[in-house]
Amino acid sequence: MRDDPHALLRAVRLTATLLELHDENPYKIRGWQNAEAILDRAGEDALRGQPSPEALQARVAGLSKGMAATFSEALQTGALPEYDRLLAATPPGVVKMMGIKGIGPKRVRQLWREAGIETPEALLEACETGVVAKLKGFGAKIQAQIQEAIVFVLAARGQVLLSQADALAAELLARLRALSGTRRAEVAGAARRALETVSELVVVVGVETGGYAPAMAALNAPEAGLSPDPRRSGPRAWRGTAPAYAGVPVSVLLTSPDNFLNEWFLATGSDEHLDATLPPSAIEWLAPTTAHAPPPPTTLRHVLKTSKFQTETALYAAAGLRQCIEPELRENRGELALAAAEAIPRLIEKADIRGALHNHSTYSDGNHTLRRMAEYLRDAGYEYLGICDHSRSAGYAGGLPDHKVREQWREIDALNAELAPFRIFKGIESDILADGSLDYDDELLAGFDFVVASVHSGLRMDEAKATARLLRAVENPFTTMLGHPTGRLLLRREGYPLDFRAIIDACAHHGVAIELNSNPWRLDLDWRWLRYALDQGVLTALNPDAHSVAGYADMAYGVRLGRKALLTAPQTLNTWPADKLAAYFAERKARRG
Repeated sequence: MRDDPHALLRAVRLTATLLELHDENPYKIRGWQNAEAILDRAGEDALRGQPSPEALQARVAGLSKGMAATFSEALQTGALPEYDRLLAATPPGVVKMMGIKGIGPKRVRQLWREAGIETPEALLEACETGVVAKLKGFGAKIQAQIQEAIVFVLAARGQVLLSQADALAAELLARLRALSGTRRAEVAGAARRALETVSELVVVVGVETGGYAPAMAALNAPEAGLSPDPRRSGPRAWRGTAPAYAGVPVSVLLTSPDNFLNEWFLATGSDEHLDATLPPSAIEWLAPTTAHAPPPPTTLRHVLKTSKFQTETALYAAAGLRQCIEPELRENRGELALAAAEAIPRLIEKADIRGALHNHSTYSDGNHTLRRMAEYLRDAGYEYLGICDHSRSAGYAGGLPDHKVREQWREIDALNAELAPFRIFKGIESDILADGSLDYDDELLAGFDFVVASVHSGLRMDEAKATARLLRAVENPFTTMLGHPTGRLLLRREGYPLDFRAIIDACAHHGVAIELNSNPWRLDLDWRWLRYALDQGVLTALNPDAHSVAGYADMAYGVRLGRKALLTAPQTLNTWPADKLAAYFAERKARRG
C-alpha cells in the first residue's frame, strides 16, 4: 500500500472487520471503524503524495494524531502493523468467508470457532450436510441463504468486474509499452467489448523485429506470472493466472506491427461475431458467383485472409459492410445486419454527458456534502447535479425524515442562487416498500423535481412478487425513474427474478425512465434488456449512484454498457441540457395534476 491510497483504504476497512472477527476491544474496533469512515469521506486525493503525519492530519478532518502517524507510515513504507498482525492470526479462507454476502464478522467467528469451518468450500459442505442449521442463531432459513450466496461466489471465481479488468490491463499495458521495440499495445477480448465481468484479460502487442527479445524477457520474468501459452504454437503467446492478476487468466500475444490490426481484431470480437455469416453482398465480393456455383458462406475470419489491414473501418468495408462495428457491439446480436444496412446509430459518447443524476450526499450515506458534490461537477464542466439521498425507510443508510428533506430543499435553493447557471435538481431515491408503494406522502413527493424509485430491502422475492412490487411502483404517478431494477451486485449477489418485458412495457406505457446504474458492481439494468427498453421508447439515464465525488467517474462505465445496448445521446436524460431536462421534469409533474 506504499503510495497507494486505494490499497490503504482497503486495508483499513479489512482491519476494522478483522478486529470485530477476533472480538477485540470494542473501543479499538470503533476507533478503526471511525478512521475508515473519516478516510472514506476525505477521499483518495487527500492520501496522495506520501504525506507526513502532520500534513495528513491537516488534510483529513477528524483524524487523530495516532491514526495520522499510522497511515502516513503505511503510505510511505507499505507497512500497517495492525493489519499484518490480524492477517497472520486469521486463516486465509476465513478472510475469504468475510466476503460472502449475508454473514458478518460475528457469524464468521461462530462458524470458525465453534464449527471449525475455515474456507468457503468447507462452509458450503457444512450447509449441504445441515451442520450450519444446527448452530445457535442460524437455523434452516439462514443456512439456505448462506448456501445460495456461497454457490454464487464460487461460481464467479476467475472473473473480475470490468473496472477491475481495466485497472489490471492498465498496469500490464504500461509495462509492455515501456519496452524498447514495442510499437503498440492494446487490450482486447471481453474488456474491450465492455462486458460487465471479464474471465480472461487479453492484450495484443505489436513489436518491431528487434523488440522481441526484451518483450520475451519481460514476459518470462518470474514476477510477470506468465508462461508460454500451450494453446498456441510458437513462443509469442503467454498465459498466466498469477495473484498479481487477481487469479484471472491473462493472455499476451506478440505480433508484428503490420499484422497488429488483424490480430487485435481477432482477439477482440466474440467467437459468435467472428463466425457470423456475412451478407450476400460481401460473399459475392469475396467469391464471385458463376451461373452454376452459388457463393459459399463466409465470415469475418475469412476476410482477414485477404489482406493485412491498418484500420478496422477498412476491414469492415472489405467485408462489404457499410459501417464499422464498434467493439462494444461485437457480440453477434444483429450488428452485422445493421452495419450492412448502415443502420447503426451514432452511439453515446462520454463527451455527450451534461450532468449526473442519482447521487448521494452527507444528508444520507454519502461521503461529501451537497455543496462539494455540486461544486465538483460544476468545476468539471457539467451543467447540473441530481441529488437523490435515501428516503426515510432506509434507516440503515441515513434515510431522510420529512424535516431533513425540507432542510435539504432550502440548501438547494440557496446553492442554486449562488452557483447559477449550474443547477441542482431536487431528487430522492425513494424506497419501494414491500407492497410497491413509495416512501413519503403525496404532498412531499410532489415537491421533488424527480423521484428515483428503488428496492433496497426484502430482496428475496420470487418472480411474481418482485414483478408485482415493481409494477405498482412504476404505476405510481410520482415515479420518474426506476433505479437499479434487479438489485444485483455483480459477482456477489444475483438480482431478484423479474418479468422484464412486463416491467419495461409498463415503463413505456407510464413514461417512466429506467436507469442504467453505472456503478461497476451493478450496471443495472442489464444492457441486454436495456436494448429492448430502448426499442419500446423508454428513456434512460446513466446514473453513477455516486456517494462521493470520485463516484462520478463511474458514468464512463454506463456509457460503455449503454453503447452495447445501441444507446444514443437523445435517449439519455443526462445528455440533455439543463433547461430541457427541467422542462421534462416539470411536464411530468404537470401531467400528475
